[in-house]
Amino acid sequence: MRIGLMSDTHAHLDDQIFDFFKDCDQVWHAGDIGNTATADRLESFKKFRAVYGNIDGHELRAQYPKELHFECAGITVWMTHIGGYPGRYPKYIYNKLKWYKPTLFICGHSHILKIMRDKEIGCLHMNPGACGLHGFHRVKTLIRFSIKNKKIKDVEVIELGLRGKLK
Repeated sequence: MRIGLMSDTHAHLDDQIFDFFKDCDQVWHAGDIGNTATADRLESFKKFRAVYGNIDGHELRAQYPKELHFECAGITVWMTHIGGYPGRYPKYIYNKLKWYKPTLFICGHSHILKIMRDKEIGCLHMNPGACGLHGFHRVKTLIRFSIKNKKIKDVEVIELGLRGKLK
């Protein structure tokens, strides 16, 4: 199972995203999609999952949930937009992580790319950074990875170029 992961598009989709994710079985978005036109384009992927983010208006909040809990290729996944990271989770997130114990915890919001193991919770934490033009990130980023035999493998960070540049 090949997964494409993105966040914080803020109503901008670089055409390269479609090339990088063309062979992915599923594409996931960790919030701040930006508008319904962007969501409509993303829905063209074979299987698209998303959560809404803090900048997303009522239309996107009606279309996508705040949190997604699901199973994919034998692993449990929890995805939300604002989640913190190991050692710096909001209390609500930390308590839920300890109870739910997902294999993979995904969030966005910070615009800071992070892939790290949370040894206390026993999960892998991923934040794909941001791939839109708005925010303080310097480089637009995505993550691509595989799930094989109930393990996350072949994790790739994809850089789309500088934030202020369209390509």
